[in-house]
Amino acid sequence: MIQEYKLDKHNDVVLISSSSLQVLRVGPVCIVCQFESLTEQIYSSVSLCRIKMDQFKGQPRLPKFAVPNRYDIRLKPDLIDCRFSGSVAVNLDIITATHFIVLNAAELTVGNNAVSFTNRDSSKVFKPTKVELFEDDEILVLEFSEEIPIGLGVLNIQFEGILNDRMKGFYRSKYEHNGEKRNMAVTQFEPADARRCFPCWDEPACKATFKITLDVPSDLVALSNMPVAEEKIDNNLKTVSYQESPIMSTYLVAVVVGLFDYVEDHTPDGVKVRVYCQVGKANQGKFALDVAVKTLGLYKDYFDTPYTLPKLDMIAIPDFAAGAMENYGLVTYRETALLYDDQHSAAANKQRVAIVVAHELAHQWFGNLVTMEWWTHLWLNEGFATWVSYLAADGLFPEWKIWSQFLHESEAGLRLDGLAGSHPIEVEINHAREIDEIFDAISYKKGASVIRMLQSYLGAESFQRSLASYIKKHACSNAKTEDLWAALEEGSGEPVNKLMTTWTKQQGYPVVSVKVNNQNLEFDQSQFLSSGAQGEGQWIVPITLCFGSYDVHKNFLFQTKSETRDVKELLGSPITEDSKSWIKINMEQAGFYRVKYDELLAAKLRYAIEKKILSPSDRFGILDDTYALCNARKESLTSLLNLMAAYREEDDYTVLSNLISISSKVQNIAADAVPDLLNYFKQFSINVLQYSAERLGWDPKPGETHDDALLRGEILTSLAELGHDLTLDEASRRFQAFLENKNTPLLPPDIRRAVYVAVMKRATKSNRSGYESLLKLYRETDLSQEKTRILGSLSSSSDPDLILEVLNFMLSSEVRSQDAVFGLGVNREGRDVAWAWLKENWEHISKTYGSGFLITRFVSATVSPFTSLEKAKEVEEFFDSHPMPAIVRTLKQSLERVNINANWVQSVKNEKGLADVIKELAYRKY
Repeated sequence: MIQEYKLDKHNDVVLISSSSLQVLRVGPVCIVCQFESLTEQIYSSVSLCRIKMDQFKGQPRLPKFAVPNRYDIRLKPDLIDCRFSGSVAVNLDIITATHFIVLNAAELTVGNNAVSFTNRDSSKVFKPTKVELFEDDEILVLEFSEEIPIGLGVLNIQFEGILNDRMKGFYRSKYEHNGEKRNMAVTQFEPADARRCFPCWDEPACKATFKITLDVPSDLVALSNMPVAEEKIDNNLKTVSYQESPIMSTYLVAVVVGLFDYVEDHTPDGVKVRVYCQVGKANQGKFALDVAVKTLGLYKDYFDTPYTLPKLDMIAIPDFAAGAMENYGLVTYRETALLYDDQHSAAANKQRVAIVVAHELAHQWFGNLVTMEWWTHLWLNEGFATWVSYLAADGLFPEWKIWSQFLHESEAGLRLDGLAGSHPIEVEINHAREIDEIFDAISYKKGASVIRMLQSYLGAESFQRSLASYIKKHACSNAKTEDLWAALEEGSGEPVNKLMTTWTKQQGYPVVSVKVNNQNLEFDQSQFLSSGAQGEGQWIVPITLCFGSYDVHKNFLFQTKSETRDVKELLGSPITEDSKSWIKINMEQAGFYRVKYDELLAAKLRYAIEKKILSPSDRFGILDDTYALCNARKESLTSLLNLMAAYREEDDYTVLSNLISISSKVQNIAADAVPDLLNYFKQFSINVLQYSAERLGWDPKPGETHDDALLRGEILTSLAELGHDLTLDEASRRFQAFLENKNTPLLPPDIRRAVYVAVMKRATKSNRSGYESLLKLYRETDLSQEKTRILGSLSSSSDPDLILEVLNFMLSSEVRSQDAVFGLGVNREGRDVAWAWLKENWEHISKTYGSGFLITRFVSATVSPFTSLEKAKEVEEFFDSHPMPAIVRTLKQSLERVNINANWVQSVKNEKGLADVIKELAYRKY
């Protein structure tokens, strides 16, 4: 179709095609006299330029008039006034003769006289007649009176911007040095915020090389993706030029300017690795440095491709919205995700540093070297990096048994993907504002889980070999999901594309129901939805199963809605009445699906759990699937409670951690459904945890495992939250000892959160000494991990008045914006207070957090815990009158959770015999 008409300088009528966005000259006006009346309107129309430029608004992608291949960027940040100025020269390949150049820009000032385009062949300089920034679409449209011909040229733009305080684009982070408050300048460009620093083609497929120059105060450290090529000092200012980068996407460009210390090491093949941090914290970077050096070697072997840059810098940023960002050669982190203190960091902190470092370094290959073509394929970056970070951690720390903990990743993916408001792994993205919300458990955790499922199906060696081939084939370019499937299919000979398309292009996952009928196993699959509704999906499911022993196992592809298999033919022997003839489907929980067993099979599995015949992964899976089915009202709460009782002597960290989480969720539902029985539910939970609590005790034991160190803190925290008096008393004793002597051995890092929670459990508005003591500790420490530990504990009070005070503290200047979300996990007594607080502060919160993903945490944490349809309606009405595009998907998911909770509450109210069961379990003598 033809979108508009205009006249060019030759007085010709020009037609512009909206489909191809190409300019087509038709001919002189006298020849096309039928357009005479139109041309009269054009001559008299003041708004013609607006019409022409408006054609580029509302488009999901930039038009392909021009392709960038090199950027020369110069930036001068002012760390006092928090502004910056800059210039960019972009080498362009004009592939369609055009009167327009359209690129991304946001929150920048670009003057009409600050832009020019120089044709390489003719050296002719083109000046735009109009320069307009469309903020809603984040595009800069340059219109030229003369047509720019096909060929090469350079686009020069000068611009100015603000070092914002929203942790996106080019922003400021605050720190103290020798008691003086100072600013550093930091970039965070993923997913689409390079445009807030310099005008660019801010799409992952628009790869180019980057030559960066910085003008900064001479006393500061200035870092970018590449090593320094040249540095010139002129009094108080220095100009730092960096080597030109390899080809990469704009979202991976990075700049950091501030005052830092560092520790340094080298890989065996000469790559310089440094960890930068605030002055005085260098020792806290040594653990991450060691992990990074070893991980680079591990990935070099696994991908059969060396790390491609001459250096790798990793830097801890005080204000940082995400956990970390994989910028090529300059990886940025929250302090909690990079720094580790031997004296004050817990085992969980150490594990997190290792996992996050391994995740970000995986991106140097899977994301940076080979980049997704568009954000629809984000999961290729994040899902793979999540999976391979566990592979690396297992290689470096086999004693951690980290693969069992991977089940927490899968569980989070299953939980989100059980919502009707979920989305496929490959999700359509039609505007930059939609991208933030897909940095979620689907892209990361479901993505990682289906990769694990595929690796398990293909075999580790075949998978690794094919993956290395994929990396080599697509290095320095972009790839789609289908490209990965093609490489794995070629390397394995298996129908990977057919199998995996059902998992990446389709929302949700199946529940596989299995029952015994006359020595036949009957399998049935249907889409699992937490609402209990009937879904329509169908998958190709890699079924694995074992029978009475892990030595007797089979696997096959389940490709239909239902299927019947002869037990003896499938497994070699019949099912008997003997409780030892159990069958476990989805061995080691390698598949991304749930399993529902009939009563006979479920009873046999309870026996296998009690006798610890099953692996920890399978014990985890049976519990998690049963809880999910109960939540969806496909199993009774009674059956779930009886299963939970079978875990009385459980000692595995991952299994118990999930048991604790499930117990908490069940209690929240019970509190609204059957409040008279709540104390019985709490006593039952205490009974289930008592065995491990007594085994572990309060103090670390010589030579104990990493898992025991993790577990001690979680169990004591749970007992504190349950109001267990003995735990609260002991916590109070140890806390007082710690206040008197910070070096006391009575409060090691692994149990500090548990003790802080216990202190707040007894704190009220009138009895606030414990609360005040925690605030004092918060203000005195400079360790970010300790600060977040305290913030995450403050909301544990049951006094609504004190909860409100805590929430207000989270928005104060004493708490960094990135950390406010740690205080949102209020208990049931604080739900209404938190919701009223969110409404009252919504204007401030939405302004502070803008379109970043942190704002979605405020919505989900505050809304999701409710359990009534009336509250869901109230929430919906509030956001109808306070719309915000960046939270649309999150709000929909949160409201769906409220509806699921409300239906579950009603179901529990109506469950017959529940009171007798929970009373018996609460006082059963184990």
